[in-house]
Amino acid sequence: MDKTRVLVLGVGNILLTDEGFGVCALQYLEKNFHWPDDVRLLDGGTLGLMLMNEIMSCDTLVVLDVVLGPEAPGSTYVLEGEDLRKSLSFRDSMHQTDLVDTLLTCSMAGHTVNALVFGFQPYDYHTMNVGLTPEAQKKIPEFCQKVVAEMQKRGIAQAIPR
Repeated sequence: MDKTRVLVLGVGNILLTDEGFGVCALQYLEKNFHWPDDVRLLDGGTLGLMLMNEIMSCDTLVVLDVVLGPEAPGSTYVLEGEDLRKSLSFRDSMHQTDLVDTLLTCSMAGHTVNALVFGFQPYDYHTMNVGLTPEAQKKIPEFCQKVVAEMQKRGIAQAIPR
């Protein structure tokens, strides 16, 4: 039996303050954890449909992104199924195209992916500024611990702290 191929995708626009949270969280996960060979970490930025080849090469897609939800800034969300569109990357936004449409396109091309989004409620995603707000920056370790714990709980992947 083949191992499940997992793609952890950090997305967002790093030029718009906390909109780049997913990319920064991915960098933290790369730096602070060892990942199994079947797990690939990728900075997806705002590439949208251009990520189709990457998505087609995995079985499970884990997306790190900002989410506009009902909770206070700094809150963490786990989204799947119909809730995916709450993620900024999964609906029309700054990103080139919405990732739900990209997943549907992959499915029409014959490859269905299990997708899970770990979302962060941003403090500021409108200000043109490279770098997270100090509040969001402080939340990255906690957010990433939640991502690692949930991936382990769901049997997606085991990450070992460095």
